[in-house]
Amino acid sequence: MRSRLENAMALTHFEVKDFTGRHLNHKQHDGGFHLEAIIVSFDFEGDNLVQRHRKVYEAMGELMKHEIHALSMKTHTPAEWEQK
Repeated sequence: MRSRLENAMALTHFEVKDFTGRHLNHKQHDGGFHLEAIIVSFDFEGDNLVQRHRKVYEAMGELMKHEIHALSMKTHTPAEWEQK
């Protein structure tokens, strides 16, 4: 994920947590990772939430169709991240 994001935008902070283990016994679990990410980039400045998430999904490309089943994300500009 990190390399795909770095190729698409200027990352200043990136964290990812894997919660796949919580979903292994669910009837609807058909494979793929369940991830939660914090992504901080200057590229999000001026973007609304939908635009930010769209940029991330575009960077992930085909990973979203197979390897990643669910991706929960928090997207911030560096200024927003400093206020956290």
